[in-house]
Amino acid sequence: MDQRAPALPETDARTRRRRRLAALGMLLAVLIYGSNFVISRHAVLNGLTQHDLMALRFAIAGVLLLPIFLRPGLRSCGGVGWNRGFWLAVTSGFPMTYLMLTGLTMAPAAHGATIGPGTVTMIGIIGSVVLFGAALTGRLMIGVAGVLGGLLCLGIAGSAGASAATLRGDLCFLGVGLLWGFYPLLIQLWRVDGLVATAIVSVLSLVYLPIYFLFYFRGFDIAPWWVLALHGFNQGVLNVIVGLWVWGWAAHVLGPSVVGRFPPLIPVTGTLLAIPVLGEIPSSLQLAGIVLIIGGLFVASWRRPSRQPHHEQVPAD
Repeated sequence: MDQRAPALPETDARTRRRRRLAALGMLLAVLIYGSNFVISRHAVLNGLTQHDLMALRFAIAGVLLLPIFLRPGLRSCGGVGWNRGFWLAVTSGFPMTYLMLTGLTMAPAAHGATIGPGTVTMIGIIGSVVLFGAALTGRLMIGVAGVLGGLLCLGIAGSAGASAATLRGDLCFLGVGLLWGFYPLLIQLWRVDGLVATAIVSVLSLVYLPIYFLFYFRGFDIAPWWVLALHGFNQGVLNVIVGLWVWGWAAHVLGPSVVGRFPPLIPVTGTLLAIPVLGEIPSSLQLAGIVLIIGGLFVASWRRPSRQPHHEQVPAD
């Protein structure tokens, strides 16, 4: 008995350590995803194009994740079938990435960091109700109203500017949210492992490379090698592989009710980093829109919507 007594406290301490590490992992993923808008915006303002960044992103991620894609066999497209693989690639592959990076050539990074996650949340709520029978609560409705109000403020601010470029960039970010919002819904609906889905998206997006080399390739000397290596690591490794793995592991340890509190920190991170790195000071109306979207995300995601009893088989994550 005496030898077995310390086992329970030791197990509890190990559990607490894992949860602390998982929380730190979620913060790391938030930093990766939030700062990506700022880093990508800095890149396109300093010589690299959205096409260069996309080529770096999918060339690196696609090659690194190719073994996972091929493991079930090429004919099965990563084990999900080519029809499902196509839609996964559309919602999270180079079409979505093209819209995001193109938007960053015209609009501030803070807009991308708020409009994208805000629209994703809206799609997620609507999809959960339609596909999985999630119950709409008062908290969710308040959050949705905040996100819609924030998007409206950013739209008015963009249309009132001296140039229509900001508005076009915001429309690109809206398209990002509309596409990206369906990606987690499809993963839940088809019960696809997160890393497998990322491998499918990355490998199928390699189809963009011939287009890039035919029409947009400007040589390997468009920037110093260390700049290309840095952005390649950020795009292909940090955002596609590390962020996904850390987020998935932390979600498993913490559970969906806790994990839902972290996504609203992405626009906070992107907005705050854009001020010192890019010198992007939002106007009063833009700031109001950003605050409304962030507040709406916090309210909507603080507690996951309860599901109807006959939908208990739907995975919580």
